[in-house]
Amino acid sequence: MHGVLRSEGYPTPVLAIDDVQFDYPAARGEGDGFSFRLGRLSVDRGETVAVIGPSGCGKSTLLRLAAGTLRPRIGTVRLDGVDLAGLGETAMRALRLRSIGFVFQDFRLLDHLDVEENAMLPFRLGGLRADAAARARVVDLLERLGIGHLRRRPIDRLSHGERQRTAIARALGTDPGLVLADEPTGNLDPSNKRIILEALLGTARDRDAALLAVTHDHDLLDAFDRVIDLGTEVPT
Repeated sequence: MHGVLRSEGYPTPVLAIDDVQFDYPAARGEGDGFSFRLGRLSVDRGETVAVIGPSGCGKSTLLRLAAGTLRPRIGTVRLDGVDLAGLGETAMRALRLRSIGFVFQDFRLLDHLDVEENAMLPFRLGGLRADAAARARVVDLLERLGIGHLRRRPIDRLSHGERQRTAIARALGTDPGLVLADEPTGNLDPSNKRIILEALLGTARDRDAALLAVTHDHDLLDAFDRVIDLGTEVPT
């Protein structure tokens, strides 16, 4: 079991997980299944938290619980004070699109859209108002991330670093309270890893978003406000 005390700051954390357990059934012929348990975790606005630990310890499970794509067997997951257990799939999807940004290791950009169109995609998918003000925010994000001059460039003409910057702009364009990142530097060369991570952390802080990031890049951990090791944490 893992437990992490909340940080002090905002009276209501963006993400609050309390005494959760999620059980994976055993594969046929492979003995016992896997049970993920977490005593307590909270993340405040503007806070950046890295999640580390050995393979199979539940890092991806934690992100999926935070996103509401997995529901715990016991315990609670709250996003901006809303208990996700009380939401149906339609309401959960709407909340996810409105309040959570995602950054993936493999970028998950659409090749038939250009940089700006990819960054604006959450507005279309979430039925959010994509007016001139929203577009201006996204363009400003692209400029801050150093790719404003590439806004009309097709995705297949971007470098890996430029693609990840586009993905960061997509994640933060709707001003979500929470950003979940799964190995955001995993597909980048060593010279780009810290540059891209600092762009992600800096942009999240500028937008006052909470960031929860799974990473294996231990040499980058000093850039985060807090580090959670799921391989060593003990219950609170």
